[in-house]
Amino acid sequence: MANGTTKARTESQVYLSTRGGDYDLSFEDVVLKGLAADGGLFLPHEIPVAADWLSWRDLSYPELALRIFSLYISTDEIPTEDLRGIIERSYSTFRADDVVPLVHLQDTNLYLLELFHGPSYSFKDCALQFLGNLFEYILARKNVGKEGKDRHHLTVVGATSGDTGSAAIHGLRGKKDVSVTILHPKGRVSPIQEAQMTTCTDANVYNLAVNGTFDDCQDIVKALFNDPETNAALHLGAVNSINFARILAQIVYYFYSYFSLARKNEAFKIGDKVRYVVPTGNFGDILAGYFATRMGLPVEKLVIATNENDILDRFWKTGRYEKQAAPASDAAGGLEVDGVKAHEGGVRETLSPAMDILVSSNFERLLWFLAHEFASTVGMDEEFTRRQAGQEVEAWLRDLKNKGGFGPVYMDVLNSARKTFESERVSDPQTLETIKDFYSKVGYVLDPHSAVGVTAALRSLDRTGPAVPHISLSTAHPAKFAGAVELALKDEATFNFEAEVLPEEFVGLDKLPKRVADIDNDWKAVREFVKAQVQKEIEG
Repeated sequence: MANGTTKARTESQVYLSTRGGDYDLSFEDVVLKGLAADGGLFLPHEIPVAADWLSWRDLSYPELALRIFSLYISTDEIPTEDLRGIIERSYSTFRADDVVPLVHLQDTNLYLLELFHGPSYSFKDCALQFLGNLFEYILARKNVGKEGKDRHHLTVVGATSGDTGSAAIHGLRGKKDVSVTILHPKGRVSPIQEAQMTTCTDANVYNLAVNGTFDDCQDIVKALFNDPETNAALHLGAVNSINFARILAQIVYYFYSYFSLARKNEAFKIGDKVRYVVPTGNFGDILAGYFATRMGLPVEKLVIATNENDILDRFWKTGRYEKQAAPASDAAGGLEVDGVKAHEGGVRETLSPAMDILVSSNFERLLWFLAHEFASTVGMDEEFTRRQAGQEVEAWLRDLKNKGGFGPVYMDVLNSARKTFESERVSDPQTLETIKDFYSKVGYVLDPHSAVGVTAALRSLDRTGPAVPHISLSTAHPAKFAGAVELALKDEATFNFEAEVLPEEFVGLDKLPKRVADIDNDWKAVREFVKAQVQKEIEG
């Protein structure tokens, strides 16, 4: 159903739902809605080809972001200079001058892309600083000349397994006409992550500790978005990676790191292919790499690195996408100090808890592209192809909900996925071994999630040989997962966590006053809490 977008917009500047219920939506609609009315996720009608990407090689990070974002956002929605201002404000908060430094990790053509130099020390700052300023810009425009209850008030609700919450709060704290409520599983995020969220004293920020798991928190958020009455009353907005703006912002560091590699490695020439290795749970980070690849970046393969919660790895191996409940005896593990996620649904506790996810919600977006490619072989027009893709995705997701899985998918669909992606599963013992090896060999401290990626990268290097550069994404600062780091390095006589790892900003964080409320695992209870807080804000 169209909403009156202008003809001036390209097909990459208008959006559809993966389940076929919406077409021709504007970028603003997609950012503010977060989730489609039919329960699907938003995508541009097509991924743009960046014909002039070679000319981007010497651009700064904000300049590169402007070029990429402009392909997805029409100037009649956000004029170029306004978009430039949003971008510059977003990346001025990073501690590193080049925003995402590329580090040569060892001599075997292995590089680490440090994505944790934003305010919350997580890769999610790369997207959520931008999204926070984008919300502020859109609301300021909507509210020109309006007062009191006439003002458009956005209610952001998000679920977190740790890093999304602190990054969202850092991106939205103090923003006018925005309330942000973050749900986290009580006792199942690391103390540092909890403190980063709950010590925020800004009046528009609320933290809820849910008596349940991360998957429960995510289900509550989806239930709120799927309830028409709640949406109408609160104008809900999403900060989880269901919001397409998150994916868009993450595309930038794939291009930027490619150019950084060319600057660092004289043997690497622009146009040469590279492999990216991405530790992933919810599939959003690596999906941005898929967009970059489709836009023209020379990527040989995107390597998915999962922990023992391996639904993605099993899909690439078998073509089946299914929940696989871990027996109670196998589910237990991980470290309480770093936040554990196991529960009766089958998620395993691991040393990389931010990836302890049973179902990867962003995978739906890739499924749409795979279904679209398969449907296009019939030779019908684009309208038919999109409709078929939406119906296929809806059927797959219905089976996932009702039967716990779907597949095996058609071999053509699986082979299409394998053309771009490979996958690896990394165990906890392997994670610890990698942290230990890189500290002892090169003195670099990896967080457990980044160690999952580096382990997968080493396996990939064994297959390709050292001639193919590998860039492994480092998603969090090691201080956020002190338990795993100290467990891995406890026998290293020279290692000192406080001196080598702990940022000054984290010292004493656990002693600050906290603002957090416990709440039942019940979406209606969360709804009533949020309604009451928003009412106070609007009336106050």
